[in-house]
Amino acid sequence: MADQTHVLFVEDDDVIREATQLALERDGFAVTAMPDGLSGLEAFRARRPDIALLDVMVPGLDGVSLCRRIRDESTVPVIMLSARADSIDVVLGLEAGADDYVTKPFDGAVLVARIRAVLRRFGHAGGDRGEEGAAGADGVLTFGDLEVDTEGMEVRRAGRPVGLTPTEMRLLLEFSSAPGTVLSRDKLLERVWDYGWGGDTRVVDVHVQRLRAKIGQDRIETVRGFGYKLKA
Repeated sequence: MADQTHVLFVEDDDVIREATQLALERDGFAVTAMPDGLSGLEAFRARRPDIALLDVMVPGLDGVSLCRRIRDESTVPVIMLSARADSIDVVLGLEAGADDYVTKPFDGAVLVARIRAVLRRFGHAGGDRGEEGAAGADGVLTFGDLEVDTEGMEVRRAGRPVGLTPTEMRLLLEFSSAPGTVLSRDKLLERVWDYGWGGDTRVVDVHVQRLRAKIGQDRIETVRGFGYKLKA
């Protein structure tokens, strides 16, 4: 169906690939399943999916490298799948541009919940800001040489556009809505990643590192033992 959410799923284990594809299709997703990274990249380019699920250890082009290739071309959400919860797997995937990760073996309901959570925040990167923030009449927040357009969903640094993924944009919006206020990792997981359950705070840490690299290393301050805050 044209209105179905299209999932690109790259997994080399035949049993996991087929079982997961069937489970996702039962939940209403349209799935393109590929057994290796090179065929996954071709499928991504042939029919741009709404979200990509990439196993870390796939032949030809591993999942981390595939994520980098996708991120070079698109801001489509990416969830990494790993058989291990090792820090190196998690961090490499997130640093490559992934938005979240799920450890195998995973429960089908948990995977679907993660997918839907990612899609919700990508569907409205700004979220409902309510009366938070101190944007001017044009919706632009200014922090030194950093400008955050909360209506146009654009960021400029020293007048130059800054390219952010939707997850990075949501993270920056949370910080900019309360400059100088310390936000805990758990609170950021809840607000940005839409986690209604405990999550891995490494997701937050790596995304903060990526955001700092784009808007300035000293713009977001670490408050040891508590979390992060945007310097006003």
